[in-house]
Amino acid sequence: METGNPASTIRLMGFDVDGVMTDGQLYFTPNGDEIKAFSSLDGHGLKMLQAAGIEVVIISGRSSRALELRAANLGIRELHMGIADKRDCLDELLRQRGLDRNQAGYMGDDVVDLPVLTICGFSATPADGHDFVKRHVHYVATRPGGRGAVREVCDHLLGAQGRLDTMLADYLR
Repeated sequence: METGNPASTIRLMGFDVDGVMTDGQLYFTPNGDEIKAFSSLDGHGLKMLQAAGIEVVIISGRSSRALELRAANLGIRELHMGIADKRDCLDELLRQRGLDRNQAGYMGDDVVDLPVLTICGFSATPADGHDFVKRHVHYVATRPGGRGAVREVCDHLLGAQGRLDTMLADYLR
């Protein structure tokens, strides 16, 4: 475990969706249905976090059926959509679990995410996150949203907690 790294104490990690788990583009069918593309690389990182005992939650300002399906596919039970105040949502999740803000992380990409990003023990943004957000987070991924940024953050968290090498070594057996 890396002492002094804020990622080393995280027990609950939250993620925004548009621009973080996706590339931020919004696609609509002629019927008005929203289509989203998710990275399988990111998805496996989220599953690894869960396997390591780090709870994964999604807190998004938008709602979509595609997101409901993706969260279910990944086994993420805490899906909060249409949330205007992400900080209050995270605080309530922490209260329910008896955790404090230093044990929580969040990854967001835009200024609307700053109220929750700035109160967490660990915060991150994709490489293509807003420049102002990049100045206020602990970690800026080298990969863009929807293209491996989430996986990079998952690997960073697992590495900071001394679990990544062992988890990856299991795939070589």
